[in-house]
Amino acid sequence: MSKRVREREATLHAAKGLLIGLVTCGLIGGAIALFFMKGLYLLPDKVCDGAVQRDIAVQILPRARAAEEYSSQGGTGDNFDFYCTVSTSGNSTLSGMVDLRDASTSAWEEHYGSLAGNHVVRVTRGDIEALAQTDDDSEISSVYVPCRPRNMKEDAGKQKYALIAEVSVNGKSQATGGELRQALTDFAYQLTRHAYKLAECKEPRGFPEALPRYEDD
Repeated sequence: MSKRVREREATLHAAKGLLIGLVTCGLIGGAIALFFMKGLYLLPDKVCDGAVQRDIAVQILPRARAAEEYSSQGGTGDNFDFYCTVSTSGNSTLSGMVDLRDASTSAWEEHYGSLAGNHVVRVTRGDIEALAQTDDDSEISSVYVPCRPRNMKEDAGKQKYALIAEVSVNGKSQATGGELRQALTDFAYQLTRHAYKLAECKEPRGFPEALPRYEDD
């Protein structure tokens, strides 16, 4: 074997070794980056006082080094409200609130429809309803569940009380479009299902595991 051939083989061998080294370093670096960006996965399996599956928040929010959740309940009866946030070190925040209101389904839908310029998608399951805005500049989902407070007198007339949830994300989101709207609605639904117990609504209610899927996308 000539000297030139040996030199060429040595060069190819060195280049191959360098390439393998770079790939290995890249894989290790990527694994390290993912390890330090798993903040959301360090949260409990269910966030918001055990109301909502963590995986929904993971679906919505981008990966981050750190994440935290906070929930609180305020008031009783027709002053009831329940609040929850999941925030990350990347300045993205998923916020949800459920409160008891004197509102019919038509008033609820008109309110959120007007905010979104009437661009909404909607699903129902019995008397449980959900909607999501479809405007590009505003992603809000809401759930409506009838609930008559225990302290409400029987002669309260035809007032229609309901637990109404509103969920939105501030900052960057990992999901977009129809996927984001569906995930926000799933978050709102699980939050409302939990709040129904806390609010001590008069009528016992069975909740389906999930609401129907939107069909706009």
